[in-house]
Amino acid sequence: MPGFELFGAEEKKEVNDVLETGIYMRYGFDGPRKGIWKAKELEQALCERFNVQYAQLTSSGTTALTTAMAALGLGAGDEIIMPTFTFVASFEAVLSVGATPVLVDVDDTMTLAPDAVRAAITPRTKCVMPVHMCGSMADMDALMDICREHNLILLEDACQSTGATHKGRALGSIGHAGTFSFDFVKTITCAEGGAIITNDKDVYTKCDAYSDHGHDHLGGADRGADGHPHLGYNFRISELHAAVGLAQIRKLDRFLAILRNNYGIVKEALATVPQVEFRRIPDPAGDSCTHLSFFLPDLDTARAAAKAIKAAGLPAFHWFDNNWHYFRKWNHLQEGATLTKFPEQLAKDLAAYQTKQFPASDAIISRCISFPISLAWTDEEVRERAEKLTAAVKSVL
Repeated sequence: MPGFELFGAEEKKEVNDVLETGIYMRYGFDGPRKGIWKAKELEQALCERFNVQYAQLTSSGTTALTTAMAALGLGAGDEIIMPTFTFVASFEAVLSVGATPVLVDVDDTMTLAPDAVRAAITPRTKCVMPVHMCGSMADMDALMDICREHNLILLEDACQSTGATHKGRALGSIGHAGTFSFDFVKTITCAEGGAIITNDKDVYTKCDAYSDHGHDHLGGADRGADGHPHLGYNFRISELHAAVGLAQIRKLDRFLAILRNNYGIVKEALATVPQVEFRRIPDPAGDSCTHLSFFLPDLDTARAAAKAIKAAGLPAFHWFDNNWHYFRKWNHLQEGATLTKFPEQLAKDLAAYQTKQFPASDAIISRCISFPISLAWTDEEVRERAEKLTAAVKSVL
């Protein structure tokens, strides 16, 4: 996800504003900063771009998830339903608040299968957390219906889908809260950073304090006069990182237009291969098009195709064999490998993953390849890559 590919004068200008003040922390130092508040500007820009009332920046997408979960009241004893296909940060955040990650199957959207979500609900279930993977959305209509029916919190992990929409609404803005990652390889980047968005003032107020050691930020210019209504942690973003993100979010529509154009060209070429099936996208118009994801007939063919694509000098993600994004390779979670002790109930819950199998997810992910789309390609390079990708896939079929 290629925001870093188009750094330029805009990012340098915003960062230089901060460098000239010498104030790199987002809070305090009101006088010396000379009116430069990049984090506040970026939070306002997020609200305007995603049509929400509140945004809170954090140091990463992971800390954004942890902060959102805490603000939503999720913790020990609670179960959070999440997909088997995601980045490890999704379950790390669940574990960080003491809750239990309940992994369920994905379907051909590569996101939560609604039927699997329904089947996983227990009296301990408090939240459903769809992860909008590889730039596209979960089946939000079905998941919203489930959450309303069972009075569950809907927390969107939109860390891989900044700018994508579902029926005109920004991903992340649909549930009780949503989170973004702005690390170096996301659609837009702060180098490191994240954010929570919400329309719930109470959730926002708690996020604001939780991400800054519990500061209520009511002390004015004197941080020492702030109250501390509850515990919090240092999950703050810096002004330097926020400055980069401020320039990037102003480019988001430009990025999306380039991605969608390049995606269309590559997909058109690959669609000439009869054995290729494309990922199902609940709202194709809302896809941010960071990846072209497709399915091949079986595991062996997908493995061979991934090898052929890489041999052609192109990138390819065969998620079934990826160490970081699919349950099959999460040995540390399956074994409960941790440097600190889990609460007794959580340790008992996690023990089930030592033998747990997900054949429905295996059937999807084993056949899937995702081809990342670049912002930096020229028109000639897009077409050249489309031809090479198609030829590589044909060569193994």
